[in-house]
Amino acid sequence: MRLPSEFLGENGPLQAMIAGYQVRANQQALSDAIHEAFTSNSVLAAEAGTGIGKTFAYLIPAIISGKKVIISTGTKHLQDQLFQLDLPVVLKALKASIKTAVLKGRANYLCAHRLEIAPHLEFVSDAMQHELHHIREWASLTSTGDVSELDVVAEDSAVWPVVTSTADNCLGGDCEHWQDCFLVKARKQAQEADLLVINHHLLLADMTLKQDGFADLLPGAEIFIVDEAHQLHDVASRFFGCSVSSRQLIALAKDCIAEQINDAPDMAEVREYSETLERRVADFRLALGSAGQRQAWTQVRRGPAVVRILAALLQALQELSDVLLVGAERSRGLDQCYQRCRSLLTTLNMFAGEDAETDREFETPSVLWFETWARSFMLNATPIDVSTMFRQHADSFAAAWLFTSATLQVNQDFSHFTSGLGIHDYQCGTWESPFDYQKQGLLYLPENMPEPSDPAFNDCLIEKVRPVLAASQGRAFLLFTSYKAMHAAAASLKDTLEFPILMQGEYPKHQLLERFRQAGNAVLLGTASFWEGVDVRGEALCCVVIDKLPFASPGDPVMQARIDAIRRNGGQPFIDYQLPRAVIALKQGVGRLIRDVEDRGVVMIGDPRIVTKRYGRLFLDSLPAMPVTRKLEAVEKFYSNRLEQAFV
Repeated sequence: MRLPSEFLGENGPLQAMIAGYQVRANQQALSDAIHEAFTSNSVLAAEAGTGIGKTFAYLIPAIISGKKVIISTGTKHLQDQLFQLDLPVVLKALKASIKTAVLKGRANYLCAHRLEIAPHLEFVSDAMQHELHHIREWASLTSTGDVSELDVVAEDSAVWPVVTSTADNCLGGDCEHWQDCFLVKARKQAQEADLLVINHHLLLADMTLKQDGFADLLPGAEIFIVDEAHQLHDVASRFFGCSVSSRQLIALAKDCIAEQINDAPDMAEVREYSETLERRVADFRLALGSAGQRQAWTQVRRGPAVVRILAALLQALQELSDVLLVGAERSRGLDQCYQRCRSLLTTLNMFAGEDAETDREFETPSVLWFETWARSFMLNATPIDVSTMFRQHADSFAAAWLFTSATLQVNQDFSHFTSGLGIHDYQCGTWESPFDYQKQGLLYLPENMPEPSDPAFNDCLIEKVRPVLAASQGRAFLLFTSYKAMHAAAASLKDTLEFPILMQGEYPKHQLLERFRQAGNAVLLGTASFWEGVDVRGEALCCVVIDKLPFASPGDPVMQARIDAIRRNGGQPFIDYQLPRAVIALKQGVGRLIRDVEDRGVVMIGDPRIVTKRYGRLFLDSLPAMPVTRKLEAVEKFYSNRLEQAFV
């Protein structure tokens, strides 16, 4: 059998197919290492530098292996790019004729039953009715039901949750549209595929058998490829836990009313109890206090108003459950509402019992916490440690595993990543980026910055940023560790900067990035979601400013619970957990800058701790090997193409 490196080398099929194709020795070496892991049925953790072409590096050994392969990515965008762009190229180059499929979460597929009952949902506005008209027309034409096909309805439109299903409201095999269900068809194609592209949520769903009736994708897999693997721990933390939200409760009430109108018009009591539930949900949101909270449940659970109104909320759910039990015989829709109601009661009761104080309800130690927004809330139970659960599930498959990302290691050490997921007995390696960071990049650490805790920090940062933006002529990302700092910076720059200013939240993310690219000289301000998974190549982006080292807030309830657990077990929370997570996050943020061999630019980090603290060296040693300067003049000279004179 030919090695993958031969397909990637000179005179290989990819060179003949792709204009401007460049042979990359590290890509070839990475691909051969992946091939060895697949052949020996072992586990490989591979850090692949930006621009190395890791997708081709793993697709070739996956295809030539002859085994059943599942590829899990971090986002739908990456799924589409992999399936629609990269995979067809490699299949053609290898002249391979294998069955391939892509499968997304159920929220990405039109549900015929939900579309049918949508007119009976009273909260559907006139604008949504107009969008429903477009969806009905498209529904008669589409073969996949993938909602991304319909361009005339925005991807973040409020109508999509109305016409797609959830695990809660899906009627399953009792649905009259089951035989023509788009999700069922997609699942069938996925089961028959030799190579399947999914995402981390679906991977974990099937591992834990949480998708009722659909947990049959993974058992036959012989190779698992986890791309953007650095995201897997956080996804697993959310997925292995449970939650109940105001959105779920309100959706239940609305669906009960719609199903009652549709199938039991004589059961007016269903509507009565559903409306009572909606009022109790609103009352409970008010009892939790101000918006913007993210706190441990113990902070509020004994408050008189919370205790009283939570009891009323549970009573409303119980009364609705009782009446739905009678109505369940009338239709599958009402029966499904009854099942959802019972499930929500079970979860909500966790937060009402005495064990909610100590988390003894859970087999795996968990932290109970809550979040509030202007009109909504969510109660969460999150495992403190997911390593044992993930390892148990992963070990149940006799398969080879590849975990890959541009950011897996901290200071040449993979243990932070592997220990978090309970991965043992693995091989690891680092394959460097082909980019010449010594020539393409510059790291600017401005002098005389106050400590991040200093009230003057934000104002000082903006004053240091202004001349950098003047030198770069805009074309910058300003990445912040908090919304408060982002908004303060936007207010300070808004009327004093000559370049267009864009800010996270003004438009959907994809629209914001498109406006940034089109402007050519814009300054985009963002928080966590812009630190990774954002790819802007070329002249539109040549400066990335990071305000602070991205340490997670110690006041975060999940973070605090994990810190306490590490300390109880004799570990050092800062060294073992907080610092490595911050290093990975910083690597992701810095990685937004150089995305192509022609890109050039400056990364500015405003936090002086990267220089003044002993742990700062760990951050610097984990970043690409760019020249470092503390002088603004060096930045200005870099942008004026006089790099050779830039350092004093």
